[in-house]
Amino acid sequence: MPFCAIHVIVDSVAGVVMESMNISLPEPLKAFVDSQISTGRYSSASEYMRELIRADEKRKAEEQLEALLLAGLKGEETVMSRADWQQIRQEAAAQVRAKRRAAMPHAAQRTGGRGNA
Repeated sequence: MPFCAIHVIVDSVAGVVMESMNISLPEPLKAFVDSQISTGRYSSASEYMRELIRADEKRKAEEQLEALLLAGLKGEETVMSRADWQQIRQEAAAQVRAKRRAAMPHAAQRTGGRGNA
């Protein structure tokens, strides 16, 4: 069985420290990985593997969310009051504001932290 070494570099821009990992692949799988890289979509086997892992993480999170939603649908019904909905809206608005501030920190600095949203 051929040995395929995957070396991952440190992303100095984002300050992310990455570990390296070596994996063994049978020749047909290594050829498939190489063909994915040769298409130009991926620059390396490491990049291809990272995308596969992220896709798997996303799939598992979606499965978990679906299971929680189904459990909620099967659960006991509750009546939501006007105050409940108001609290949900306030929490959602706070999360949106926090995401906008995180995505555009320079905008908050220019406007004294007030932002435009």
